[in-house]
Amino acid sequence: MIGGTRIKDMMVEDRPRERLAKYGAREMAAAELIAILLRTGLKGRSAIEVAREMCVRFKTLGGLAGATPEELTTIKGVGRDKAVTLKAAFELARRMALELHGESPLLDEPDKVADYLREDFRHDQVERFVLLLLNTRRRLIRQESISQGTLDSTVVHARDVFKPAILANASAVVLVHNHPSGDPMPSEADIKVTRDLIRAGQLLKIDVLDHVILGRKTKERDRDYVSLRELGYFYA
Repeated sequence: MIGGTRIKDMMVEDRPRERLAKYGAREMAAAELIAILLRTGLKGRSAIEVAREMCVRFKTLGGLAGATPEELTTIKGVGRDKAVTLKAAFELARRMALELHGESPLLDEPDKVADYLREDFRHDQVERFVLLLLNTRRRLIRQESISQGTLDSTVVHARDVFKPAILANASAVVLVHNHPSGDPMPSEADIKVTRDLIRAGQLLKIDVLDHVILGRKTKERDRDYVSLRELGYFYA
């Protein structure tokens, strides 16, 4: 509904789908593009009305892209199928952006790893552990999600880390997880897991290059991440 007018009662040239066909996607507002993805069947609400509520609720496209399906379904008219459709659309956009960058990113330093994954983790409220699989030139082969934990812990097993690395013929891996508390300093469990995985990688001839933990900047902390290699835990 726009100003009290439902989409079916609007002039054809004012409907999102017809506007896109006539003027092209670049002339469309974000809410109109989202409305096209939502289509119909929204419990009596118009697609544009629901889309505008999403834009207000999540504030930015980044915020909307980072919303979980569960968060999306709290909006009246958005069921599981529509939430999944939106998540798929945002993931395709993310992958296309990576393709447009050309060659796979070089991830041989912790600052590059943090830059690459920062937006992926920005909206996470629980710990998540991901694995970056790298080739011999330390360029990304692909990213693997390994586990998602509670607010303050996650469980990582060597078999879960090195199975995808072996299948991808990776030469090296970088371990990455987040601390939702914002403090990226490693816990004793983080240090133990890192050392266990380094030893396992040595047996398999797969280098564990680093373990990067993402958090948030503060006035006292000028970086939002730490590198366990830089902290000296790879040499003990």
